[in-house]
Parts: sequence; structure tokens; C-alpha cells
Amino acid sequence: MTLSFGMHIMEGFLPLGWAVAWFGLMLPFLYLSIVRARRLIADNPRALLLLAFAGAFTFVLSALKLPSVTGSCSHPTGMALGAILFGPTAMVLIGLIVLFFQALLLAHGGLTTIGANVVSMAVVGPFVAYGLYALLKKTRLPHWVAVLSGAAVGSLATYVVTALQLALAFSGGAEGFYAAFIKFSGIFAVTQVPIAIVEGILTVLVLDLLWAYNRNEVESLKDLRTGGEQA
Repeated sequence: MTLSFGMHIMEGFLPLGWAVAWFGLMLPFLYLSIVRARRLIADNPRALLLLAFAGAFTFVLSALKLPSVTGSCSHPTGMALGAILFGPTAMVLIGLIVLFFQALLLAHGGLTTIGANVVSMAVVGPFVAYGLYALLKKTRLPHWVAVLSGAAVGSLATYVVTALQLALAFSGGAEGFYAAFIKFSGIFAVTQVPIAIVEGILTVLVLDLLWAYNRNEVESLKDLRTGGEQA
């Protein structure tokens, strides 16, 4: 049961019906993400290197499992960096690739639960992170506050959705759902809050480095954002 309480739901832990349902929910977001990634690369081939960097950043951070209470684990997600650079839609494909290889190579998460894990980490997390970042960027607050806040809250949102997924699968009724949600979310809340803050700080530092050494490439991405992904 240890890994089931981490952000990556482990192989075979979800009932088949829920595993299929979350996989089905993932598919339309994945389609939009593929379209988005192809457009990014077609319009600016240099974006491929930054996409690869965002993927590597996500892989490394989300593979770091830190002990939490009751034998569970918590870890950063690493999704906010790419969401801020490319918009949240592009991160669904990156998240799927990261989770697929983590399941195969690290036994972190699982193939049967990949739909649920993608929805929590690569759909909800990036959209929450980018949404808060874009909102705060329109205020008088410093840019680093928007980045830190978006990354931290996006990371926490991932864990809230994972707790929701587990509670839905194992609640057994309305009252059971509430109790299960409190149980699953409370298990890793103690460690995940400081982890999310640290992830926010790290995202700020990495973005500052990218801006310092790859300013032209980062600036070029702004011209490729359209619609709701404009910042």
C-alpha cells in the first residue's frame, strides 16, 4: 500500500472501471496536446530543445520520492516549468511520456493507472499552475511571485486530484467518500506543502537561468502562444 499513497498511483491499484474511465478522460487532452506540440515545433524548431529540457526536468523531479507519514511518499511534479514556457496543453504529452518511462524503468506508477496519473499530474497540475501564473502576472506583483505561486499551487492541485481519484475508487458511498478523501489527502499533506514551496523556488531559479542563457529562444515562445495560453 505504500506507493498507492504517493502521487503516482501504483500498478493495479485502481479498479478496472476507474482505470478505464480516467484513461478515457485523458484521451481528448492528449489529442489536443499532440496538436499543440506539433504546432510549436513546426512554427519554431528550436522549441524542440526546450520541450526536451522541460521533459527531463519533469522526469527528474517527479521521480524523487521523499518519505511521508504512515509509510507513504511525496514528491515534486516538475510540470509548471513547461506549462509556463509552452502553455499547459503541451504538457499532457510530456507528462504521458514521463509517466510511461517511469512506470517501465523505475516501477514508479503503473501502466494500468497511467490515465489517472496523467489527469492528475499532466492535466490538472499544469492548467492550475499556468492559470494562477497568468492571473498573477497581470497584477503588480513581481514576476517571480507569479512563477513560484503557480508552481507550488499546481503541485498541490495534483495531490488533491490524486486523493480525489483514490477516494472515488475506494469510498463506498457519500459519507465514505468524504472520509476517504480526508484520509488520502491528509496522508501526504504534511510533507507535500513544503515540497510544493521548494518546487516553486526551484522553478523560479531554472526559469531565471533559461532567461539568462537562452533569452531569444524563451522570448520566441511568447509569439507562439494563442488563445487561453497567452500570458
